[in-house]
Amino acid sequence: MRTMSNRILSKKQSEEILKALQARFENNANRHRNLDWAAVQAKLEAAEKLWSLYEMEKTGGEPDVVGQDKKTGEFIFCDCSPESPKDRRSLCYDREALNARKANKPKDSAMDMAAAMGIALLTEDQYRELQTLGNSDTKTSSWVQTPPAIRELGGALFCDLRYNLQWVFPPTTRRALQADTANIALNRFVMRHLPPLHRDLPPQPRTRPYRAAKSPCAAGLD
Repeated sequence: MRTMSNRILSKKQSEEILKALQARFENNANRHRNLDWAAVQAKLEAAEKLWSLYEMEKTGGEPDVVGQDKKTGEFIFCDCSPESPKDRRSLCYDREALNARKANKPKDSAMDMAAAMGIALLTEDQYRELQTLGNSDTKTSSWVQTPPAIRELGGALFCDLRYNLQWVFPPTTRRALQADTANIALNRFVMRHLPPLHRDLPPQPRTRPYRAAKSPCAAGLD
């Protein structure tokens, strides 16, 4: 049995997640050119990260290898689902936002859920890197790690893809950030330089109006 702290996968669960990961790896070679599945599997079987990948898969995600850390040799997994995973939606950004929510309180926050799964939210730059591998969030939106200076002012950031453009939404303390919880990365990315997001353009029209809120807490989008 494989463990991560007190988290245990049965032999059957381990075999199931490895089979799913291998199929996804082989069907999406563009995400990990020059990487070999046998090497990835050997790392997974010797590590304690398999439980986190299983949780990502179980909650509707599609974790896949998107690179390898040149210094440590670790393979980098990211959730590559086309839309925000179905069981990780309608969440507040963090515990502070969740506690501040009075009505229709979500079940959890994105930051807390990620920590419980042993993974981390993408940064804004990592999210843009993810979009180079295939379109994500054309119908949903994703929380991303928010810089402390912004969070201290009561805001949080989320991103999505609309009109073939990648958007980061500015933080505010007085409007609802109705974004689904973030696609989540298992490890830190090694990033290349990327141009800035389209901050100077107005956000696209929504089919539903924003709901007034005092904290960055998601109500979910259609």
